[in-house]
Amino acid sequence: MKITSKYILKEHVGPLVFALSALTSLLLLNYVAKKFGDLVGKGLPVRAIVEFFALSIPFTVAMTLPMAILVATLHAFSRLASENEITAYKASGVSMHRLVAPVLVAAMGFTLFMIWFNDQVLPRSNHRLATLTSDISRKKPTVAFKEQIINEVSPSRLYLRAGRINRSTSMMREVTIYDLSLPQKRRTIHADSGLLEMSRDQVDLLLTLYSGSMTEVSLQEPARLQRNFFRTDFVKVRGVGNQYERESPDSMYKSDREMTICELQDRVERAAKSRDSVWRFIWKLDRKLARKIQPDVLRPGLGTAYCGMLKALHIKTAAAAEVLPQAAAKQLALQDTARKAQANDTAKKPLVNDTARISTATTVLPIPPQQRVDTAVKQVLPLGRLNAAQSMSDVRVDSLPMGMSTAMIEGAKIQFGMAANIVDGHSVEIEKKFAIAVACFVFVLLGAPIALRFPRGGVGMTIGVSLAVFGLYYVGLIVGETMADRDYVTPFWGMWSANFILGTIGLVLTLRLGREGTTNRGSETTEFLDRARRRVVRLIRRRR
Repeated sequence: MKITSKYILKEHVGPLVFALSALTSLLLLNYVAKKFGDLVGKGLPVRAIVEFFALSIPFTVAMTLPMAILVATLHAFSRLASENEITAYKASGVSMHRLVAPVLVAAMGFTLFMIWFNDQVLPRSNHRLATLTSDISRKKPTVAFKEQIINEVSPSRLYLRAGRINRSTSMMREVTIYDLSLPQKRRTIHADSGLLEMSRDQVDLLLTLYSGSMTEVSLQEPARLQRNFFRTDFVKVRGVGNQYERESPDSMYKSDREMTICELQDRVERAAKSRDSVWRFIWKLDRKLARKIQPDVLRPGLGTAYCGMLKALHIKTAAAAEVLPQAAAKQLALQDTARKAQANDTAKKPLVNDTARISTATTVLPIPPQQRVDTAVKQVLPLGRLNAAQSMSDVRVDSLPMGMSTAMIEGAKIQFGMAANIVDGHSVEIEKKFAIAVACFVFVLLGAPIALRFPRGGVGMTIGVSLAVFGLYYVGLIVGETMADRDYVTPFWGMWSANFILGTIGLVLTLRLGREGTTNRGSETTEFLDRARRRVVRLIRRRR
């Protein structure tokens, strides 16, 4: 029996390697084609380009490995049946379940491997790829400017949007610039056209704007609005640079697809505590609203069990997403110091140098009452910080100023929505990591009986069934993820519904492998339909 198992598994190796290579290459080429415009024309070192391609492979393999396993299963068993090897095994007394068993065991091994891959390899590669992409975007940023979208010229300082960009002349039309470089002011510049170019040393970005206006609003006096009109204006963005410099991956924020399972689970638990604290605060202010948005209790799931198992086995896991290593924290502190120094320098030397303005108009706008309340609320309730929400339930409602409760409710609703989105989104990501891994086992459970029932299908059957299963599974996965993110279904059912449906069909077909009909060419289905037809006819005759 060991010889039989080795032979069956050996028949899957070739198709698996070929399918994995082909599918990965196709998806990788598609991804690289989309990113090709961000790589060319920047003078990047070969090492950076090779690293970009290498880091793009893991998230592609995470999707293509289950697909390749299905293709290999269909092709291998279809070939064994078409060449009458399955018939020979039957004549020797070997059951179909015995032939499928080693493949199911191997699929279980691939499932365990994919759980480890999705938990450890994939998040790290995604994070390094995001860091590398950010580093590349700072190399010749003018090459990456796109039409009709807001482009980041200087990180957190200046943004540019152009309706049309002439690549040959560097002329822009319908230009809008959002300047956040001054600490106490917000400046917006509109121009009919503009010229975009780099300085001689390729360090500063030079913008020459024509026929437009500049609007300034002071953060200390939001009621005052100043608008200046110009024929020609000059903007110099210092330090944009043309050097390719690498940042430490630990210094960048991690998205949900860049975290391990335990990082996601830790953040889900902390966000759930913040969400519940905000809800208790809302309950004090408006019980009707609180009953309407009452959150579900966070129950232990696969993430909790998985992280608990790793902890019991004394396996170290990554730190929480917001906790940075000491070296990265020092680096961020140095970067913050440099930004403050640069901001002070910018305050002394304004970013915008005016050369020819034709008129200036200063307009004073009244502050709406609600805006005054919102300003006060922002001082009490710092939006976007989940840790601050943990103490909201301790706020005394009777101590709030008149008219403050309405604004506090609105702020609390925003905090509640943010925390709830983190809980739902990260829970979906945890379930997805497990669901895609288990798809390796589900596809074998479904592919083996289909191939054995249609042995004459050949390559056409393999391609047709593979495309149909891929389409159903990944459409179900996308729909389930969308519904779970919008809280229509739980994250578990959103991610696992496709697995349960296809797995149930595969289990039924696998259990019926020992009860074939007269031939192995699909006549069992024909006989089943014929028996059903005869039963319906008998029922009709009895009623008559």
